Amino acid sequence: MSSTGRLTRTLGPRTRRVVYGEPDPGAIRGELEPISTIDMAHVVMLTECGLLPADTATALLERITRLRAEGFGSLHGLPAPRGLYLMYEGHLVAELGADVGGKLHTGRSRNDIKATVTAMRLRAELTDLLGEVLRLQAVLLSRARAHRDVVMPVYTHFQPAMPVSYGYYLCGIATALDRDITALRQALDELDRCPLGAGAVSGTDLPIEPARTAALLGFAGPPLHAIDAVAARDTLLRTLAAASSAGVTLSRLATDLQLWSTQEFGLIEFPERLVGGSSAMPQKRNAFLLEHVKAKAGAAIGAWTASASAMKSAPFTNSIEVGTEAVAPAWPALAAIRDSVLLAQVLVSGARPMVERMERRTSESFVTATVIANRLVAQGVPFRTAHHIVGAAVREAIESGATELGKIDLPDGVSGGTAAELPSLRDVVEAHDRGGGPGECDTAVGVLRERLTAHGRRLAVHRGRTRDAQRRLGLAVDALLGRGTAAGREGER
Repeated sequence: MSSTGRLTRTLGPRTRRVVYGEPDPGAIRGELEPISTIDMAHVVMLTECGLLPADTATALLERITRLRAEGFGSLHGLPAPRGLYLMYEGHLVAELGADVGGKLHTGRSRNDIKATVTAMRLRAELTDLLGEVLRLQAVLLSRARAHRDVVMPVYTHFQPAMPVSYGYYLCGIATALDRDITALRQALDELDRCPLGAGAVSGTDLPIEPARTAALLGFAGPPLHAIDAVAARDTLLRTLAAASSAGVTLSRLATDLQLWSTQEFGLIEFPERLVGGSSAMPQKRNAFLLEHVKAKAGAAIGAWTASASAMKSAPFTNSIEVGTEAVAPAWPALAAIRDSVLLAQVLVSGARPMVERMERRTSESFVTATVIANRLVAQGVPFRTAHHIVGAAVREAIESGATELGKIDLPDGVSGGTAAELPSLRDVVEAHDRGGGPGECDTAVGVLRERLTAHGRRLAVHRGRTRDAQRRLGLAVDALLGRGTAAGREGER
């Protein structure tokens, strides 16, 4: 199909390569598989609405089914002067005749087809990514419970700050990741309306039934507004934003684990299957996978920037810079974040806290100073005074070479105030049971596990709706091809 009636010439070979590329067999199948799925649903709907004769529908479905079964091999090597879609449609016209192949495009446009393909692919990518992030969340919460009593110092400004537990730290990562999960799930929820039926930009006056097509493709309903359906790709932007946030969360986790696994810190150790050596330095044991986790966040951040920049100032209608150029960076970016999540799963699962080293560093780093100051506060000493008293004691201890506080000069009527008079480190950690402290770790894990379960149920609903739609579409196609039973045809509606 090189002629549109209005135009009789097409792009030159070099320009065509720039715009459409030179797709290999895998790319041809990747692009035409979802388009042909849409075609089958569209044929079913047109036939049920009386817009397509049964014999025409049968001929179209038989040819489309064969093309899908052969991986679209019959199209390899065919000229595609206006892209794969029109090459594919032109093949149907050439094989079946204009009276059959030419009726496939009734009541629709490339615009709503393209928007639907994007929505279907984004739905698949989001469903897969969300499933992997939920698995990571389960690993984080499992390790948080397992290591809830492993005391370690938490750091601020790279300096030891307060006594916590390693499990409590992991629970903090899980808390942040829960918001990323929520954002990803909300983006998935937005993909509930099928753009098909919006036509070029204003729907159609033909008596089609877009709700039927939407159901056969796994959507909850048809377009609400035709211009929005073909013009908007803002859900893609929110997906990239949520993926970027998850990538940033994981990059911060990876930064901590890489620092803590150095010889200087020695708080974390990874098994040999998760580290690498050096080609020149035989002593090296590099936790290099963490560097991949840190870097992959940049792919999503860059993709969001590129997509938003391409959409900015585009007219609110079907637009190539929005529907094609802005969409293109999303797929490799989402794949990069998925890879980051997969790496984080094995790294969190495989990381081993060095329990003795963690406790020793907690004991030697004066991180109980605030606890001692708070004990003075409980006896009526103003906090700023207590802060000054304990701070001076820490300075004196360091200058004397001690690793724990000695006797503190206290105001009259105040007793206590040395590390030796404190309970065990675990008891100190457990005592921080207000304001979301480590003493409330079990509560936080419980809340997050409930949310994880709810997220999982919601994801299962999305997956189930897609599976049910595939089954219904298969039954409807079989019925038109005369392959289904009467009971099956009745049940698929």
